Amino acid sequence: MSEERYIGAIDQGTTGTRFMVFDHDGQVVANAYQKHEQVYPEPGWVEHKPQEIWENTKEVIDAALAEAGIGSDQLDAIGITNQRETTLIWDRESGKPIHNAIVWQDRRTTDRVEKLQEEGKEGWIREKTGLEPDAYFSATKAEWLLDNTDQIKLQRMRPDDVRERAEQGELMFGTIDSWLIYKLTGNHITDVTNASRTMLFNIHEMDWDEELLDEFGVPEATLPEVRPSSDENHYGTTDADGFLGAEVPVAGALGDQQAALFGQTCFDEGDAKNTYGTGSFMLMNTGDEAVESEHGLLTTVGFQRSGEPVKYALEGSIFITGAAIEWLEDMTLIEDAAETEELARSVDSTDGVYFVPAFTGLGAPHWDQRARGTIVGMTRGTRREHVVRAVLESIAFQTRDVAEAMESDSGIELTTLRVDGGAVKNNFLCQLQANIVGTDIARPVVDETTALGSAYAAGLAVGYWETVDELRDNWQIDSEFQPKSPGDVEQRYGRWKDAVERSLDWARDGGE
Repeated sequence: MSEERYIGAIDQGTTGTRFMVFDHDGQVVANAYQKHEQVYPEPGWVEHKPQEIWENTKEVIDAALAEAGIGSDQLDAIGITNQRETTLIWDRESGKPIHNAIVWQDRRTTDRVEKLQEEGKEGWIREKTGLEPDAYFSATKAEWLLDNTDQIKLQRMRPDDVRERAEQGELMFGTIDSWLIYKLTGNHITDVTNASRTMLFNIHEMDWDEELLDEFGVPEATLPEVRPSSDENHYGTTDADGFLGAEVPVAGALGDQQAALFGQTCFDEGDAKNTYGTGSFMLMNTGDEAVESEHGLLTTVGFQRSGEPVKYALEGSIFITGAAIEWLEDMTLIEDAAETEELARSVDSTDGVYFVPAFTGLGAPHWDQRARGTIVGMTRGTRREHVVRAVLESIAFQTRDVAEAMESDSGIELTTLRVDGGAVKNNFLCQLQANIVGTDIARPVVDETTALGSAYAAGLAVGYWETVDELRDNWQIDSEFQPKSPGDVEQRYGRWKDAVERSLDWARDGGE
């Protein structure tokens, strides 16, 4: 067996869990993936089973190492990246979740958020957290879990038992990174990026906020310790007697979009990336300054290395992009995602069709929880090719919405946008994106940049990589797409805005 040394990365996403192993050049040497169940108890509700995610995590780690012939003792460290706002609460003694995890897409707490808005608390929350009050974030999910977990299923008697036990510190709150760190090391820890997405964390003081904890009724005793994204002190080590059979430091963690920022080596102020996954998330590094958005973007923590200041970012969160392509499959308009490029190229335009994928409301820069998916402009001559092309165009148009807001807030002109995620394998989409945003699109050789970013964070923490310059040297362009602006781009973008207007507030009072 080779005695090469490696860094492992757990990439726990919305639809599945991946484990990847990287060498010093940032190249993938092992890779395994496992999907998990999506649970939909009611319309607009989305849940995951935490124990299933943990079992899958162990399976993909074992599978990747076995396939590549790598021993767990050859891993210098493990990093974690995760779906960010997805929230769970578990029992400190037994380690068992009290309920399924509530997924970031879940809209069950929309009424609670609207109450906050009616009470005029939007500005107060935004000032502390950099976030737009929304059911997307963890605070109202944690509140719901504490108020609504079924006592019978917990085999407990008193209805106030969950909250009482939470106050006593017998329950643990966290996002998926915390859950995996706990299962791997036994420690209750999160990193600054994931903490910044809970709507309970003050991004200026870099600590849990007592007033927000009181607002949402989340006891301080349930909270994880907040640590740097790349932590020289490590979050802990795996158990030599556990499934890995070795003590491996767990030393880095970032929420998936911040991990992609790190993996794309966006270390300098003004560097920007867009990740195309279930949704799309565009982040721009704003350096040491937390830039307040006036155009519907989020101000968030970008990353932090041990002993260094926090780096902030502006973020445009687009809820549905890759999920819109999955919808095409669900509707049997395509058999797999690879078909979309050929079908879109087979027609010259959408023939006036516009698609707004507001299946779970609209994120940045609109922030309308009651917007819903909309198709406009269809005629009897509309074919599936037009709809497929309209879906791809919706991804590009939503990105332009965010890019324009980002340039306005930051005062920085976007000249190159680094892209990653599954959808960027589609050359038609990448060129379309360049045309509609009007900027160069750079696609890297390694496009699994969320996993790569968490590997970089862990590797830097243990000295596997000494400096970020080594990481910059690893970053290589696979393809670059330059804008080719057809004369009708502005007209089409104007019609896109019209279509968005049609989708807004649709779910109000049942759509009446």
